[in-house]
Amino acid sequence: MVAMRAVADEPRELYERHAEMCKVFSDATRLMILNVLRDGEFGVTAISERLGTPLGTVSPHLLMMKRQRVLSSRKQGNQVFYRLANPRMVLAFDLIREILCEQMKQESLLARKMERGRARK
Repeated sequence: MVAMRAVADEPRELYERHAEMCKVFSDATRLMILNVLRDGEFGVTAISERLGTPLGTVSPHLLMMKRQRVLSSRKQGNQVFYRLANPRMVLAFDLIREILCEQMKQESLLARKMERGRARK
């Protein structure tokens, strides 16, 4: 039998930080930024170009992700370069994407079955 852990055994601050971290995953632009930064460190302009998104849209997301300690940055001259603060972040990103892909495949199979059922009538 698996031992059950009491939620109260973990500090509330951990849950609060977890919730704050999850806010990063609540916006498509931020998710795309994470995906770009899995390949390494990039300047703001390069991130913007890779996303095909204006600098004015990308910059606030980068700052928010830095405040949440998801990204680290360094300045070189007048350029700012961003990277993942912890490369393991992409493990969470990939796991969620895998789950979503599985769900979408299941939904697609269900839709096809329903279409075949309608066609038979």
